[in-house]
This record gives sequence, C-alpha cells and structure tokens, in this order.
Amino acid sequence: MAHIGEVQAPAATRDALARGRLRASLVPDLLVEARRIVNTVIAGWHGRRKRGIGENFWQFRPYVEGDSSRIDWRRSARDDHTYVRDREWEAAHTVWLWADPSPSMLYKSTGASVSKQSRALVLALAMAELLSRSGERIAWPGLTDPFTARNGAERIAAQLMHAGELPAKPDLSDIRRFCDIVIVSDFLDPVEETMAWLDVLARHGVRAHLIEVADPAEETFPYAGRTEFTDPETGDKLTAGRAEMLGDEYRLLYTARRHELATWCKRLGWSFTVNHTDRLASDALVRLHMAMTADGPSVGPTAGGRAGMIAGGDQPGKAVA
Repeated sequence: MAHIGEVQAPAATRDALARGRLRASLVPDLLVEARRIVNTVIAGWHGRRKRGIGENFWQFRPYVEGDSSRIDWRRSARDDHTYVRDREWEAAHTVWLWADPSPSMLYKSTGASVSKQSRALVLALAMAELLSRSGERIAWPGLTDPFTARNGAERIAAQLMHAGELPAKPDLSDIRRFCDIVIVSDFLDPVEETMAWLDVLARHGVRAHLIEVADPAEETFPYAGRTEFTDPETGDKLTAGRAEMLGDEYRLLYTARRHELATWCKRLGWSFTVNHTDRLASDALVRLHMAMTADGPSVGPTAGGRAGMIAGGDQPGKAVA
C-alpha cells in the first residue's frame, strides 16, 4: 500500500520559536485573569480589584487621621472633605507551559503539514510570547523557575536548546494553587496513567489547560492490507495481515480515550482542546485564550469526528506505520 507516515527528526527549537511568534501575532494579547492570588505581591498587569501596589487608579476614599496614603488635593478641593487616591493592587499571574518531548510526538503523516512535536513546540512558544507580552510570569516544569521578561519565549527556547534529554513526564508537584498550566501532548498513554500524573495538579488547586495534538492519520486510520506498526516508545512491532479489519475497533477506542479525558477535565474545571496538525495552530490558541479568561470550565472539541495510531492490545497505543 502507499506510504502514509513516518517518524520525523526532532524540530529545531529556533524554527519553532519563529513560527510560534507568527501564530501568536494572530491572536489578541492574552489578558489572563489573576484569580484569588493571595500569596504574591509581585507587580504585574492584572488588577486584583482591591487597593494596593499598582499603576492604575482604583478609587477615591475619605482621608482618616494617620492614613499614610497621599492626599489628592484636586479631588478634595471639590467639596468639604479630604480624599486620598488609591491604586489598584496588581499581581502577575504564573502560567506554566509544557510540550511533550516523547518519541510518539515525532510522527507525521503525509496528510499533515508538521509533526506533532513541531506543532506542540509552536503552541507552547506562542503562548510564552503572548504571556510575556502581557507581563505574566511563565515557567517550564523541570527547566525554569517562574520569571517575567518581555523575551520570555526566547529565554525558554534557549533553555530547551541546551537542556539535552528531557523527562517524558516532568514532576508537577512544585506547581501550586492559583497558577495555570498549559500541557500540549498527544495524550496517547492509557487514560489512567495520564490522570494519575496530573492528579497532583488537581489536589493543589492548579487550573490546567490540555491541548491534544493529533495527526489526521491517527484519527482516520487509513491503513489496509499487510501493515507493520512500530511503537516509537519501545520499538515493538505489530504486523497486521489486513489492517483495515482493525479500523472500527481502533477508532472506537481512540474516541473513548479522548472523551474520557475531556470529561475528567470538565469535571475539574479544566479546559481540553484538540488541535490537528493539518489545521492552523492559531485555532488552538484562540480556544485556549477563551478558556484561560473564562470564569468557569471550558472544554473544546472532544471527539472531533476523526480518530489515532494503535500498537495492538485493548488500549490505543503510541505507534506509527
């Protein structure tokens, strides 16, 4: 049968940064709401709707004896009372970013424009660019501590270029309440393993945003005849005499995995978005922007009408053909 897909070489981080900035330019500046951040006093761009350290005007209030705030004489001259001008307390929000570096992300079919790993890096770096431009604190688990910088995307890209081999799943236990985390992956591991890994975020009160990157061939399963599937994680091979006979069961399992993960996210108040590598990366950024600025849970497409690779057994596996 015709060649459908293959494993690609890892994407160049510098190239991904350039494309991430291009995608970022298509989306308005992110204004992530700082929700109930009570443990930080770092000045940023997001008002806390109470008086404190900041640049923006909050309110006039009557002066009381011993008040250390500066009297606003122009406002006080309007009537018989003395007023002080309060500024609004502003605090930078911390958003963690992570793109899956596992071997399964290197897959690219002939129907896709980029590999899953390349798309994941572009999305993560585009978010870093937007968040840095908005004055947010950003970080990459296992790579950087939270920091604020206008060139945040560049700094993370440089760290990734010199990081060497990154863990397949970083330790998330240091991420605390009132933070957000954006996780970009194909999420092809068994759902139970993914939930167990992310459970620490739920217990710490972290709001997570999952972006599932999917190759079109992983959903449609366009294989027929004798086909050899290779698991990129282990190197194990599965040879199917008539691959088309696996299609219906495979698509059912693939859709069920995605639906279960999306339902779990919705129950936790997290967002779940699917982005296909034959579509624009900016589609995911728009949905992510809506989810991060929403007060309640926001879940993107969960079934998509298309379905992923299988390595055999009763779970969708990480494999390529």
